[in-house]
Amino acid sequence: MDFDVLVIGSGPGGYVAAIRAAQLGNKVGIVERAELGGICLNWGCIPTKALLRSAEVYNIIKDSESYGLTLQKPSVDFPKVIKRSRGVADKLSKGVAFLMKKNKIEVLVGSAKLLDKNKVEVAPEKGNKKTVAAEKILLATGARARNIPGMEIDRKQVLSYREAMVLDKMPSSMVIVGAGAIGVEFAYFFNSLGTDVTIVEMLPHLLPIEDEDISKELEKSFKKQGIKFHLNAKVEKLDKNKKEVKLTLKKNGKTETLTAEKALMAIGVQGNIENLGLEDVGIEIGKNHINVNKYYQTNIDNIYAIGDVIGAPWLAHVASKEGINAVEHMSGKDVIPIDYNTIPGCTYCIPQVASVGLTEKKAKEAGYNLKIGKFPVRVNGKALALGETEGFIKIIYDEKYGELLGCHIIGPEATELITEVTLAKAVESTYLEVLHTIHPHPTLSEIVSEATHDAIGEPIHI
Repeated sequence: MDFDVLVIGSGPGGYVAAIRAAQLGNKVGIVERAELGGICLNWGCIPTKALLRSAEVYNIIKDSESYGLTLQKPSVDFPKVIKRSRGVADKLSKGVAFLMKKNKIEVLVGSAKLLDKNKVEVAPEKGNKKTVAAEKILLATGARARNIPGMEIDRKQVLSYREAMVLDKMPSSMVIVGAGAIGVEFAYFFNSLGTDVTIVEMLPHLLPIEDEDISKELEKSFKKQGIKFHLNAKVEKLDKNKKEVKLTLKKNGKTETLTAEKALMAIGVQGNIENLGLEDVGIEIGKNHINVNKYYQTNIDNIYAIGDVIGAPWLAHVASKEGINAVEHMSGKDVIPIDYNTIPGCTYCIPQVASVGLTEKKAKEAGYNLKIGKFPVRVNGKALALGETEGFIKIIYDEKYGELLGCHIIGPEATELITEVTLAKAVESTYLEVLHTIHPHPTLSEIVSEATHDAIGEPIHI
């Protein structure tokens, strides 16, 4: 064998798994056909957050007078915004290359295809193919943007997130199809910099998988920001010419037409399962994903799969933990399977949205009697000092045992605040442990304790 462990794909699942496999004493190889770090680092999680930060800073500058500061009228240099984002991604990709070298992981450049349960063909874009053999193989090939038949992404006027991140000029108008995390993040970004943005969502709310109260709050905020949206609306048809895109919607039984310079398709992703040789080797696949057990083994026990290629949740932090668990299982370690009820979800528009555990609706459907606490951000001292007072926290406990069931936050630094609650849920905390944890003052984190006080009928500051 050339390798003890061969990882196919170097995204946040693949490269983390490779490092852990090397730490466990394995000889490790990793195959990557594009940039080290995968989509998340190069074209997803990281560079989009750099773009969103530029938009956030621009909005703060425009509001500078409320902080007692007078500044000249700010303007947007769109190419520089894009260049900064690409620079952040490039720096982190080089960091992954350093980690591969540090951990003595051999990087094989090219596209991978399984030849049998141990052999993999690696085909570079230029040069000769080579075949390598490995005792264990980990598939971490990720996912790509999903297309709607008849409305395919052409990368010029009908865009995926990838093209939206590197436009050479800011579009005057944009229709975004899909109101999940990708859709609302790009809506905030482009609207903040001056694009006329309209979102189309076929379900009743923005961020439809979030708690309904959170979605409604985001809708109120987006309306104030000037972002338009059509809910319960389905795109029936897309036409385009050289100057514009025209979308025909069906909403409440009526037909409507939207016209914009660009359309961004943000309707989810599908696993990269093609051209891997899965069928030839006999690996079981579902609908656009690879089937695995709780240790991420496929039906061929020395071949594992993790991350987006095994289906939802399509989250980088989940892929990383799945990768660690998979290679530890390969190495004979006792592995505690992931509890997918304790996975935090984050959306980085402004106001930020973050959640973990059950929504109120899901908790009721599961048969729980609930104690629910809410606390508005506007009365938190740190939020007032920051000048960021939009939003609230909603925390859900089981009435019978006091178990923490879920938490939903919309407001400043929600994506940082959710970690405390995620840890509390992971260790099966009740409201007592949260109340006995002294939160520093003044901090945004106090809203977790305040909402818990409210849940048990003992509110302090409201």
